[in-house]
Amino acid sequence: YRAGLRSGAGTALRGLAGARPWLAWRREVELLSDVAYFVLTTLSGYQTLGEEYVNIIQVDPSKKKVPSFLRRALFISLHTVVPYCLEKALLHLEHELQMEAEESRGPENPPALGFPSRSFIRSWIRKQVGELTEQQKKRASQVVGVLKQSIPLLHRLHLAVFYIQGTFYHLSKRVTGISYLHFGGLQGEDQSIRSSYKLLGVISLFHLLLTIGIQMHSFKQKQRARQEWRLHRNLTHQKSKEAAAGRQSRCTLCLEERRHSTATPCGHLFCWECITAWCSTRAECPLCREKFHPQKLIYLRHYQM
Repeated sequence: YRAGLRSGAGTALRGLAGARPWLAWRREVELLSDVAYFVLTTLSGYQTLGEEYVNIIQVDPSKKKVPSFLRRALFISLHTVVPYCLEKALLHLEHELQMEAEESRGPENPPALGFPSRSFIRSWIRKQVGELTEQQKKRASQVVGVLKQSIPLLHRLHLAVFYIQGTFYHLSKRVTGISYLHFGGLQGEDQSIRSSYKLLGVISLFHLLLTIGIQMHSFKQKQRARQEWRLHRNLTHQKSKEAAAGRQSRCTLCLEERRHSTATPCGHLFCWECITAWCSTRAECPLCREKFHPQKLIYLRHYQM
């Protein structure tokens, strides 16, 4: 149902306002859809369809009563709003640090990403970054990279702990202390299922440790590759900007000059950021509606038109 709300809201926005506003506001639409879903179910005191189907109900840490309204509101905020704000803050901070690094190399370098300035938080982040020294900016950039890699690992660790303990599937539920109470059915069946999941939890922990070891080993190589890619992306953008613009070099999704030209299997050209964002929800060409897998997109590395 959450996916249905997201898809319906996105389709409505795309139909009313067009593809460009939908690409710019799709994350906000998804956030509003998720908040609406949890407000109509959990916050209103009702079971979700899945909870009703398997005969479980949310309880507070005492396991004697349902969570209070404030506890449920806190859970919804931690589950929807906080991850969105954290993702946006890290994205804007990384963008500002990247722009500062490019401006220090040369004032004529174009920005690597085209974020429209529309939020107070972004302006505040830009002001704070401007007051940092070069050493602090470099360290902040490293911290942002570590955080972006650590958050998915934290979710995997929490999932492994859930398989072992059998409680708190979501990290937000663990913070707020909301667990589930099962009513109906046989208790012995529940215990046998829980014991079988412990092995899956141990395997998940082992796989997580291997992943952390590999990431720590290759962290410097990834940083070097990211810097080389940024340099190449800036050069490609500068060459494409100098090449000749016109209607043929414009992206039909953002209606701006095409950045990092990418071809669909049917031969139409778009910005890499625009077409990948489009394909995340609809695997078809925006112009001719030909179906294709996102893996079939071709990034034209040296294309200059």
